[in-house]
Amino acid sequence: MTDFVHLHVHSEYSLLDGACRIGAMAARAAELGQMAMAITDHGVMYGVVDFYRAAKAAGVKPIIGCELYVAPRTRFDKVHELDAEPSHLVLLCENKTGYSNLIKLVSAGFTEGFYGKPRVDEELLRKHSEGLVCLSACLAGEIPKKLLEGDYGGAKAAALRYYDIYGKDRFYLEVQDHGIPEQERVNRGILRIHEETGIPLVATNDAHYVKKDDAYIQDVLLCIQTGKTIDNPDRMRFQGEEFYLKSGDEMAALFGEYEGAIENTLKIADMCNFDFVFGEYHLPRFELPEGESDSYEYLKKLCLEGFQRRYPDNPEGYMDRLLYELDTIHKMGFVDYFLIVSDFIAFARSRGIPVGPGRGSGAGSMAAYCLQITNIDPIKYSLYFERFLNPERVSMPDFDIDFCPNRRQEVIDYVIGKYGADHVAQIVTFGTMAARGAIRDVARVLNIPYSEADTVAKLVPFQLGMTLDNALKISKPLRDMYENEDSIRNLIDTARALEGMPRHASTHAAGVVITRNPVSDYVPLSKNDEATVCQFTMVTLEELGLLKMDFLGLRNLTVIDEAEKMIRKSDPSFDINKVDENDPATYKMLSEGDTLGVFQLESGGMTSVVVGLMPQSIEEITAVVALYRPGPMDSIPRYIQGKHHPETVRYKHPMLRDILDVTYGCIVYQEQVMEIFRKLAGYSLGRADVVRRAMSKKKMKVLQEERENFLHGNPKENIPGCAANGISEEIANSLFDEILDFANYAFNKAHAAAYAVVSFQTAYLKCHYPRQFMAALLTSVLDSTSKISEYIAECKKLGIEVLPPDINESEDGFTVVGDTIRFGLAAVKNIGRKFILEVMAERAANGRFTSFQNFCERMFNHDLNRRAVESLIKCGAFDAFGRRSALLQVSGAVLDNIASSRAKNLEGQIDFFSLTEGAQPEEVRIPDIPEFPKKILVAYEKEVTGLYLTGHPMDEYREVLRSIRITSIGRIVSGSEEENGSLGDEQEVTVAGMISKVRMKATRTDSMMAYVELEDDTGAIELIVFPKTLERCSPYIKEDVGIIVNGRISLREDRDPQIICDAIRPISDLEHAANDPEQKASQKLYIRLESKDCPLVRKVKPMLSMFPGSMPAVLYYADTKKREQCIITPDQRLLNRLKELLGPENVVLK
Repeated sequence: MTDFVHLHVHSEYSLLDGACRIGAMAARAAELGQMAMAITDHGVMYGVVDFYRAAKAAGVKPIIGCELYVAPRTRFDKVHELDAEPSHLVLLCENKTGYSNLIKLVSAGFTEGFYGKPRVDEELLRKHSEGLVCLSACLAGEIPKKLLEGDYGGAKAAALRYYDIYGKDRFYLEVQDHGIPEQERVNRGILRIHEETGIPLVATNDAHYVKKDDAYIQDVLLCIQTGKTIDNPDRMRFQGEEFYLKSGDEMAALFGEYEGAIENTLKIADMCNFDFVFGEYHLPRFELPEGESDSYEYLKKLCLEGFQRRYPDNPEGYMDRLLYELDTIHKMGFVDYFLIVSDFIAFARSRGIPVGPGRGSGAGSMAAYCLQITNIDPIKYSLYFERFLNPERVSMPDFDIDFCPNRRQEVIDYVIGKYGADHVAQIVTFGTMAARGAIRDVARVLNIPYSEADTVAKLVPFQLGMTLDNALKISKPLRDMYENEDSIRNLIDTARALEGMPRHASTHAAGVVITRNPVSDYVPLSKNDEATVCQFTMVTLEELGLLKMDFLGLRNLTVIDEAEKMIRKSDPSFDINKVDENDPATYKMLSEGDTLGVFQLESGGMTSVVVGLMPQSIEEITAVVALYRPGPMDSIPRYIQGKHHPETVRYKHPMLRDILDVTYGCIVYQEQVMEIFRKLAGYSLGRADVVRRAMSKKKMKVLQEERENFLHGNPKENIPGCAANGISEEIANSLFDEILDFANYAFNKAHAAAYAVVSFQTAYLKCHYPRQFMAALLTSVLDSTSKISEYIAECKKLGIEVLPPDINESEDGFTVVGDTIRFGLAAVKNIGRKFILEVMAERAANGRFTSFQNFCERMFNHDLNRRAVESLIKCGAFDAFGRRSALLQVSGAVLDNIASSRAKNLEGQIDFFSLTEGAQPEEVRIPDIPEFPKKILVAYEKEVTGLYLTGHPMDEYREVLRSIRITSIGRIVSGSEEENGSLGDEQEVTVAGMISKVRMKATRTDSMMAYVELEDDTGAIELIVFPKTLERCSPYIKEDVGIIVNGRISLREDRDPQIICDAIRPISDLEHAANDPEQKASQKLYIRLESKDCPLVRKVKPMLSMFPGSMPAVLYYADTKKREQCIITPDQRLLNRLKELLGPENVVLK
């Protein structure tokens, strides 16, 4: 076996190009007996830490590298004709200096040289050459490209230039052979340069996949990247199937005659000795204010001042807790961390930026509470500091902070300004090919029709973390298709090979890194849009000891803040943080199921739990927030039973009562798990948290030892054990098993309590200040017409009228006007926020607008344009000044008049006898013409706001639709967004609405299908009408037509909910049926069937569902004499079809 090391390898992080999975490539090197391997992804280092770990685990030496893009001229030159084709160059890290230089180069490629690709140039290569080994790269390298152009002299000069940059034994000429004719020419030239200059050779294989059989998978990956199908002859593709991790013998067979080419791979591998250091912290330093010299003393001072504010009565034991926390923070080295977080939160509060009460385990810290980092009293809610910062398990603390999303960037900008732009960066995250997505991606590449691919994808269960392997085990229909259809088997097998691979890089929604030195001293950077991001994920950054914080946006904080501002107009002293947390009216409202708009509690499933529980405290809301998740949900009935019937609560041991009494005997929180270990077995809280983490990660060897410690104690570790407290082994074992079962699901109480406070506050505002709350809530969802529709419907339910926009009353958001809510101008299309603010300022400075022309004259110099004016007219903002029909007719003339008058003033063409300083535009008379029909008015409103404001086209059908069971579109759209919503994928529904848009599309079989947008007064949804349904129902599919639809909900991860149509009928059919004197209320349709299992039942039921109405239809099953009833319209077409199918004697209307 020939010793060889692969030094040019592309992992899956050469996105949609490399198909070497990190774990598989390391394992393959070990399998081939290769002692080392390099990772050299295109222009990025996304995967180097994962690769490092995988290689170490496989017993393979990891070599960290990158294949850079080198600009043809300088990195700053960006002229397409000259600079669009950078060359490739491979760099490998010899040592820590080399790694430092490589990440500088990779970062600069994005931050300075990006032009289609992240590019470096000779200046950067020279500046950051130390500690790096350079290889001349593939056919896209500068030297091979010049050789292919016939420029041997240029190629040799380039080789000597790189040799000059990197020096002896640190620059190598790559030779590759994939059976490509161009490589043969290049290799001849490379060999000649080697012979003439002495620059050594190295053999590489530019591996893009692990095994030869994987060539097809990588080909599909390239098709996904380029958007091409695999049968497209003109697409980009690799030549041959040789770009895999070859054995040493295979490489020796290709390059044995090239002097040193194989041996130099070993030499380079010996030279490269860089190791990552994990767990060593690189925290930024907090700059102390003038007069302070010691960070710890300053932190202590701030905490003690905060303690006096929070606990003026100094309850017994509280100060001891604070001093213990401060001592722990000091000993663990996180003083500056607390000061940094405290500082930017103090900035936010000083600027009136809403800050959340807390999130995650940080709410368990009294020091954080005293510093006003959090607003949750950890003593009141029995929260533990050790859950956040554990002295027995040194790890980075992690404050996740919620801010108002509209102003979150202000806080980030403050941090950037304080620590420097090069010391702050956001964090990369990767979108991966999930099970359903992989099927759809591969299906597009393989030219499989959409409908067929959609059918296969839908058979994959819709749940978090579902894999295709699990789906094949769980879903019998999917397994049957896989086993019986070759094309489907190929589709699924290909998708399985790609499943889980990173598909694209994006920016983490909240994560921000702050460093002592420039970020690029520690990790490589890239650019996602305009954001500078670390190329390593959040977990990796923490392992490398960098300070990561989450600056999260929580919409409900904005809702609370905006509502408070409106309330303070009439009650200046109002403060949501000072309201009665035991307010009976608020809990009564929640118990009645009035939860829409209430944070965390508004989903259908959660509302049912709240109604059943009838909560009376924030403690109980906390439990609901913690329990309403897969797994713990099974405990909800027991929790509710214990609340209403405390006599049924049982404890395995009396010592558990004080711990579990607050949750009616259920283990709900991680903190309760820790307290059980502490109180029953004598664990310290720090050690208890270590065990809790081991349980959640199912570390069975550790848990077996801990079971023994829990039962019988461990004197060496100062653990008394349950036995020391007189607890029998049977009870202790049973309790340990219960904890073990639930530890994976137990929730962080600190997080749940913080969110329960926000839940209560939103509920309190809805209960006591519904107009202000609903106005703030509506403003918070301006970008979602479906949510606005849903919340406007809630306003109607609450008896609050939502008025259309008004130019003299509307502000940018929704506002309270008397007992009503006024629609916000920011929701009107073609009206910019800057212009709205100028309208509000003009109104405040010079009074209300007195007429349409007065508005146009006063706002003319503020970017007023025709589109904005027309939008304001169409939405009704000028209704006080005239009919919309008349205003639209004259709006152009008014604006032209004003423009002409201003032009004359500028030119000095003023009437000599004018008594005014400037010519005033002539008043345009508003014509007295009829208003548009109601149908046109509401259509205009829909056009410019996305909503029907003063009515809805469905209003005229309201009465007739009451006779059938209709599901509102808003319920489908909002319910489908919730994991536990009551409406799920493939569920059959009947909806009614107006068609607002129709898009026809030809299928691959040259049939026609349709995409139809349907709206009712609660929202809009897309209907998919496949060819067979379209053929039957096409006469009814027209814009502005009211229809009834029977179909199935379709949920996909990558798009909004849709409905697959089975049947479509015009609403006019129902109107006709309702007015038909022959259709008596007493009439029934009787249908006789042999049995419930009869095959005809599967045909009859869908037919009946296509004709919903108000008449009972009775299905009689002859074998059991049982009956089943539904409601239908006795349409003659239905009756005729039933008689054809079953015989006239089995279909009777009487």
